[in-house]
Amino acid sequence: MVKKALGVMAEFKEFLNEYKVLPLAIAFIIGVAATALVKSLVDNIIMPLISPLLPAGDWQSAVLKGPIPIAYGAFISAVINFVVIAFVVFMIAKTVFKEEKVAKK
Repeated sequence: MVKKALGVMAEFKEFLNEYKVLPLAIAFIIGVAATALVKSLVDNIIMPLISPLLPAGDWQSAVLKGPIPIAYGAFISAVINFVVIAFVVFMIAKTVFKEEKVAKK
């Protein structure tokens, strides 16, 4: 029974190594932390600069009034968050792939 359990553990370790699960988990955790930083950047630095352009200066509650109210303030914030996060991921990927090309030569 112990030998079988050790075999399963060895198989599990091989799975973790083969599919690079640990680096993926680390990347996920760093991504979550980076998302919090980018959200703070957008909410506390970028949007206050944009808020004078929005009605009443309150960008989070900016709503286009009509038969169907459209909360465009929150949408603008989400778009800026996405663009900043996408740019950061692009820069990281560009750096990593550049290092891989150098290592392959």
